Amino acid sequence: MFVMENGVDYPLGARLDETGCHFCVWAPQSDKVELCLFDEQEQELVRLTLPGQRGQYRFGHVRGVRAGQRYGYRIHGTPRDGMLFDPDKLLIDPYARALSRPTHWDDEQYEGDSAAMVAKSVVVDDAFDWQGIGKPAISPERVVLYETHVKGFTRQHPGVPAELRGTYLGISHPLMIEHLTTLGVTSVQLMPVAAFMSEPRLEQLGLTNYWGYNPIAFFAPEPRYGAGEALTEFKTMVRELHRAGLEVILDVVYNHTAESGADGPMLSLKGFDNAGYYAFEAGAHGPDYNRHANVTGCGNSVNLDHPNSLRLVLDALRYWVTEMQVDGFRFDLAVTLAREAGEFDPMSAFFKAMLADPVLARVKLIAEPWDIGPFGYRLGQFPSQWLEINDRYRDTVRAFWRGDAGKMGDFATRLVGSRDLFPKNWRAPHTSVNYLCYHDGFTLEDLVSYNQRHNQANGEDNRDGHGNNLSYNHGVEGPTLDPRINNLRQQQKRNLIATLLLSQGTPHFLAGDEMGRSQLGNNNAYCQDNQISWVNWQLRPEDERLLDFTRQMMALRAESGVFSNLQLSDDSWNGAAVSCHKVNWYHPDGHQLNDQDWHAPMGQAFAMDIGMIEGDGERWYVLFNASDYDIQFRLPPPGTGLEWVQVVDTATNDGLPFLPDDIKRQVSVGRAHSLKLLERVALSAVALAREGVMAAPDVAVVLPTGSQFPLAG
Repeated sequence: MFVMENGVDYPLGARLDETGCHFCVWAPQSDKVELCLFDEQEQELVRLTLPGQRGQYRFGHVRGVRAGQRYGYRIHGTPRDGMLFDPDKLLIDPYARALSRPTHWDDEQYEGDSAAMVAKSVVVDDAFDWQGIGKPAISPERVVLYETHVKGFTRQHPGVPAELRGTYLGISHPLMIEHLTTLGVTSVQLMPVAAFMSEPRLEQLGLTNYWGYNPIAFFAPEPRYGAGEALTEFKTMVRELHRAGLEVILDVVYNHTAESGADGPMLSLKGFDNAGYYAFEAGAHGPDYNRHANVTGCGNSVNLDHPNSLRLVLDALRYWVTEMQVDGFRFDLAVTLAREAGEFDPMSAFFKAMLADPVLARVKLIAEPWDIGPFGYRLGQFPSQWLEINDRYRDTVRAFWRGDAGKMGDFATRLVGSRDLFPKNWRAPHTSVNYLCYHDGFTLEDLVSYNQRHNQANGEDNRDGHGNNLSYNHGVEGPTLDPRINNLRQQQKRNLIATLLLSQGTPHFLAGDEMGRSQLGNNNAYCQDNQISWVNWQLRPEDERLLDFTRQMMALRAESGVFSNLQLSDDSWNGAAVSCHKVNWYHPDGHQLNDQDWHAPMGQAFAMDIGMIEGDGERWYVLFNASDYDIQFRLPPPGTGLEWVQVVDTATNDGLPFLPDDIKRQVSVGRAHSLKLLERVALSAVALAREGVMAAPDVAVVLPTGSQFPLAG
């Protein structure tokens, strides 16, 4: 039935032709590589030795193999110099495009011959009908990221058919696409979708690695998110999201694998080239192969300082972009990928290869700019084409709205793109990925409802997760029936959302934050594959109002050239501007802020004047009041024939302003713990709005922009 023939040494992986399939692997120092073929019930059919060898590559061609064939490898050799050959362990092809099923840890099945435990690699036919749908190619200034989990996003949605809930097809269901497009996001950032295995420790506790940050195959989509064939369904999801104008960004984990340290299982890379794929601690006479380097906190670290490891990662990225048609990547613990000889190198081979690659240089690249290794915090130090997740933004915005004094200067710096971290003329205005909440931390609801983490369900005695969350429960820990506390919590959420969408940079939104999703105070729900983590679609009236407010803020940002694409006269990133925006900062009494104001230890209120300060172009005035008191703000003159109009007031229960109060006298009241947004419009438009002809003022014509602002308080 199957006939082994000499094949070719390129490309790696399994590649079909008219008569069968070419198989090729990298297996240095091996004596023999066996290809094991299985039927659909995973019963072994035959073992065939790969006959071809060129350098460290082993290869062969098998007549009779067709798409859907299950297979795996057994590597024979003498364990030495860090190599761990063990033919009892069935290995997943590092280039496998699909797996037959999820892999779950089982001590008994792993002992001896591990074939019963390990998922089988699958030969695939890449043919797919994309129906002429191309990539949306969202311009940088329009990008709004929306982070979600494939399963958790739809698992509880009553409008999605039961068989599709928690799957790739569930995400692309019309109801979910409608939610995303009406919300106003542009790019869906999916938590890891590459095949993974939960840690043995979690399996023994009856838990699972729900987030998926424990990969076993870099090319294969996780089977548990498929209603049927995961590969085809993933492509279908991408096509339908693209049809709706939505990008797909993948959260990828190339810094470590599920094989863990020296005591971890042998599932794939360890069995092929343990010494090459992984980094090790230094010993007296070279690497100490008994001690895996662990700058990731997960037991091992992938060594991209090795050319074959680098090739594997680049090939995987290119595959997701070309064959799976994704639009970009968010790199987990990206500092690890750029470590050479153990040290982070901003000119590393990884960065150079990404920049030089004609495919990868054109996609969106987002770095988590840290790992837990020596000197692992590298915010602001990635190459200029990369975006970086900005935890300084998160911490400063949280602290300011919590009411921490002395944060004004730093808060203002975050509002205008964190140019202390991402310098003008060198980094794009959109480099800073601004976020309030991420998957690893409190949700927005919990941020205003809990002072402490509540991670008891994780089985680590509440020791895991962040300890310093800069959160505030406003008087009661967790849910309460006190209307005063609940109203203040909703107001603070509006403050935070409005700040995010009025800030320069790339906004990042965590799924469910637009409608009050809670994890009951768990700020590290990585192992909670249940209602703690899943998005709740049963909305309270206040959740509906928050969702409406978020949609309005998203639309305002999308329509404004000032908040989505500020152009400053002293920033030549986008070339010389014909006309430029400016930014001025004011004390509530109307004078421009000076150094003493910025560094006032109790400063909690100020205003930002942003846009075309002179002339009649787009201009906005934002009042920030994080104090416990109502404060009267004096407004600058809007200009001849122009007037200020209130657009947003977070002190109201829906974020929409009441009828204009005393703005005619060029004074506006900033309520305690609130943000108010004013727009400058022509008097004729104001008159129409007051007569009820316009529900809200139209956004003015976008003009180019620029100004000076403080860097840090």
